[in-house]
Amino acid sequence: VYGRRCAGPSRRRPVAVALLVGGVGVANTMVISVLERRQEIGLRRALGATRGSIRLQFLTESLLLSALGGLVGAALGAAATVAFARAQGWTAVVPPWSLAGGLGATLLIGVVAGLYPAVRASRLHPTVALSAT
Repeated sequence: VYGRRCAGPSRRRPVAVALLVGGVGVANTMVISVLERRQEIGLRRALGATRGSIRLQFLTESLLLSALGGLVGAALGAAATVAFARAQGWTAVVPPWSLAGGLGATLLIGVVAGLYPAVRASRLHPTVALSAT
């Protein structure tokens, strides 16, 4: 009983660190994307795009980026689990809820990490964004 209670928190820390690093990576990628695409954002705003549509565009990109990373990570994690289990002579068990939970967490982190860059992009004034080089 003692070992089972202590194993929980020690297993959660690496997962939390990995999710934090992934979230920071997505946020950084999206901030750089906003900086590099200021003129595009300014042009879209000058042509009538609303702040909401700009925000939605960057949130969608963030969600797709994290979904792709989550799918690749889940596939590689499941493959590594199966390979390790077979190498040990064990029966490989990868619960579907585990994969779904991991993918759901990456999608949530993708949306949260994309909020700041999306809001920042939507607040760019068209004239300032178009004059940026």
